[in-house]
Amino acid sequence: MTSILVPRRQATTGLLAAAITPGVAPVQDLAPIMLPAPRADFGCSLAQALKQRRSQREFAPRPLPPQVLSELLWSAYGVNRPATQDRTAPSWRHARETEIYAVMAEAAWRYDPIAHRLMPHLVGDFRAQTGVRDFVATAPLTLVYVSDASHMAGVSPEEQRRVGAADVGFIGQNVYLYCASEGLACVFRASLDAERLAHTLKLAESRFIGFAQTVGYPKG
Repeated sequence: MTSILVPRRQATTGLLAAAITPGVAPVQDLAPIMLPAPRADFGCSLAQALKQRRSQREFAPRPLPPQVLSELLWSAYGVNRPATQDRTAPSWRHARETEIYAVMAEAAWRYDPIAHRLMPHLVGDFRAQTGVRDFVATAPLTLVYVSDASHMAGVSPEEQRRVGAADVGFIGQNVYLYCASEGLACVFRASLDAERLAHTLKLAESRFIGFAQTVGYPKG
């Protein structure tokens, strides 16, 4: 499989080697990844996806190809009504407070639903910090769900957490159904050190991590 790491300049052995060490290669050395358009008709029927939906905790290490990554992220929280920029998942009071960070072997990326692209956020392999189970360190992708409290002004912190959890749950189920329809393994989980990961990802104070979801091909 081809890596989706896309340097602005011609990739060198030194840069790719440095990319596995957090903070070594500057994020400006990476260009945004423009994801291919989702296929017009992908996956199986809703009934079949619901029958096949389950959590799996064993993953093959091979990365997801760009087309699969594109359709996965679009299913999760992509724009399905371009005229209004509305999404495949609902949000409280249309706040759109959720952000998705895609943590992979080379870097952490932030999904931009409007442009359907991945924006480089932080270079390095941070997968092991996305959870407490061993599989997170070698699975090809973990989606980290971040809620921005600044989009929920006038609401208590407790209510912000509750709203954020509900909206992330909608997104997580979209991911489950896509994975079930395409034969991918995934697991939605709260088993992570959210404060440590937020510090590692250098998130602003208004942002908090609620859950993560690991995705990949089934092992074996």
